[in-house]
Amino acid sequence: MSMEIIDGWLDGVKHVRSPNFNQRPPDTSIDLLVIHNISLPPGNFENTHIENFFQNNLCYEDHPYFESLKGLKVSSHFLIKRSGEIVQFVSCNDRAWHAGTSTHDGRCNCNDFSIGVELEGTDDLKYCSQQYTSLITLTKLLQCIYPEINKNIVGHENISPGRKTDPGKSFDWIRYRSNL
Repeated sequence: MSMEIIDGWLDGVKHVRSPNFNQRPPDTSIDLLVIHNISLPPGNFENTHIENFFQNNLCYEDHPYFESLKGLKVSSHFLIKRSGEIVQFVSCNDRAWHAGTSTHDGRCNCNDFSIGVELEGTDDLKYCSQQYTSLITLTKLLQCIYPEINKNIVGHENISPGRKTDPGKSFDWIRYRSNL
């Protein structure tokens, strides 16, 4: 799969623009990649709930769990579905709202200097081969554009310990890192 980023947007993938972003602080370099997981409702896959959630269009009546999400405004730069399909919500040039309260290497507000990638999944269920393939390809491209990411790839659990656990114990860090 050959990919290219043009004006912050990954060419050749589905773009579902989220209103949940803002500008990065002036003179902020992108030097962190944060890997997350998400499924809505938890453990359910291959639906449009994540896309709707990141666009503030989630129908809260569709599932009792969705009540807990009311009022939240979040996004990520990318989502990698179970099939390996990549969906982009926010330009890499902009600040997506994926990390929340977070710290990395003594710096707070990781959204300011990071790119967020959501994997459709849960902490406890293995991720699909296609997801690793897409994540590795995407990561290599991001590393070429933002070389400081090379030494700063973390899970959400690492920047928000005690608050977040994703991508969880089911994420194969050795498989991922050995293919970069």
